Amino acid sequence: MWIESTIAMRFLRQGRAQTLLILVGIAVGVAVIVFVTALIAGLQDNLIDRTLGTQAHVRVEAPREANRIAGASAGVLQLVLEDPRPQALRPIDNWLQVQDVLDRLPGVAAVSPLVSGPAFGRRGEAVQSVALVGVDLDRYLQVIPLDENMLEGRLEVGSGNAVIGRQLAEDLGLRLGGKLRLDAGDGREAIVNVAGIFELGVRELDARYVYLDLKQAQSLLALPGGVTVIDMTVDDLFGANQVAARVRGLTGLQAESWMESNAQLMNALTSQSMSTRMISVFVAISVALGIASVLAVSVAQRTREIGILRAMGTRRGQMLLVFLVQGAVLGLAGSALGALAGWGLVASFNNFGPGLFFIPVPAALVPAAMALATLAGMGAALTPAWRASRLDPVEAIRG
Repeated sequence: MWIESTIAMRFLRQGRAQTLLILVGIAVGVAVIVFVTALIAGLQDNLIDRTLGTQAHVRVEAPREANRIAGASAGVLQLVLEDPRPQALRPIDNWLQVQDVLDRLPGVAAVSPLVSGPAFGRRGEAVQSVALVGVDLDRYLQVIPLDENMLEGRLEVGSGNAVIGRQLAEDLGLRLGGKLRLDAGDGREAIVNVAGIFELGVRELDARYVYLDLKQAQSLLALPGGVTVIDMTVDDLFGANQVAARVRGLTGLQAESWMESNAQLMNALTSQSMSTRMISVFVAISVALGIASVLAVSVAQRTREIGILRAMGTRRGQMLLVFLVQGAVLGLAGSALGALAGWGLVASFNNFGPGLFFIPVPAALVPAAMALATLAGMGAALTPAWRASRLDPVEAIRG
């Protein structure tokens, strides 16, 4: 093996210009793979973080109400004209028992019951439609990091205090310590003190959400002791579908994962991942073709030297290994340079870029890109190596 490596390095030194060009080509290709893959991964992580910063991994609700239609007797043709049943605000039956079941479910990190329903927020003559969200704050913060999104004041609900969104505060002209009248209909009203103002980054939520204590929201929404939603976070983010399916089977309730409620986002993430893999494949093909062309020219230019080596007793297997080693060396050296360049591009983006999001570099990305380029180099060397090993020594020397 030492002989083959020595001969391969000699061939590389003899074709320095060609070798330098192909090394640059491999380096550029690997740099593109590293940077684009890291960029897409960072973008996807940022999208998921922003999405799940305002919603639970799994949302559990009472089943939707449906009409029950009596069946027709045998031999009778039944024509049915059905209007969908209106969906009234209804609590989850035996929610405390359901909460206990979900707390013990494997793969579940946190469970938070809440009550949510519509109301009007009034201040003077200004009126806005709002969504009342009554929470058990200790449990809720394990699901939604609301404390990380506070702009002003303190995160305090209960004792007549509420926390509202920035947009709602602007629409109603409210500031810290202001009074907000909440009207849930049928004479159910309350005046709350604005203890804090948050900004989730989603205009619809910032303009509507009013966080209250669980008991106060239950009273306003005429659901004493009841909850309408149980939010959950899971250990495996992309295993939320399986957890939701298990919850449906165990409880008979309606459970929807974040992947189901954000189907368009999941399609976009899948498309991005596919495009990244396609870019990597085409770059690897271009690297392989470049190495193959250099080695093919090397075989054509060094036919006499190959013939002399064969006449001196170099076996075909050894000659085959010479060019395979040459392809591997080209791939490994070029990929090392490309990995450093790709790392530098990522660092430049993180330090001097627009600052929209941070690009992480997965630990396995650089070794994987180098292994891909090295294997591509060895694969590209197969045809020229086979041709070199099959040369007849006499004809090669004469040529």
